[in-house]
Amino acid sequence: MQDFAAWAEGTALAAALRRSWHLYMVLNATHILGIALLLGAIIPLDLRLVGIVRGGALHVLAPFLSRAAGVGLGIALATGPVLWSVGARDYLANAAFRWKLALIILGLVIVALQHAGKGWHRAVETGTPGPGARILAALSLAIWLSVLLAGRWIGFL
Repeated sequence: MQDFAAWAEGTALAAALRRSWHLYMVLNATHILGIALLLGAIIPLDLRLVGIVRGGALHVLAPFLSRAAGVGLGIALATGPVLWSVGARDYLANAAFRWKLALIILGLVIVALQHAGKGWHRAVETGTPGPGARILAALSLAIWLSVLLAGRWIGFL
């Protein structure tokens, strides 16, 4: 992995980002926008599925918020590796960064389980999430908030 990190740091894009704080700032802001869109959609959706937030028709909210979270995730996943390339070896040495990656993978597994399961479709159709959908939503909420915390923690290690 260290060889790949060294290669990533040597790319023209990584060099351009190191030379131009303006370019880095725009890319970083785009990454934050993706995170905001992801969490801004997934938190209310998960809170609604868990039952903490009442109201709002799930057949309307769930597809919209799920797609919005997906767009945010796509933006974050597209910009994250480019930002990583600026100091890839340092990031790999950072425990918080490694935790963030592991949590992102776990979050993606939870999303896949939620959307592949019958509980998601039943919740969207009936407006009443079953126990399985509620549990997965609670896990999703905890994991994505943990991703956010791990991402912020990176700068402090």
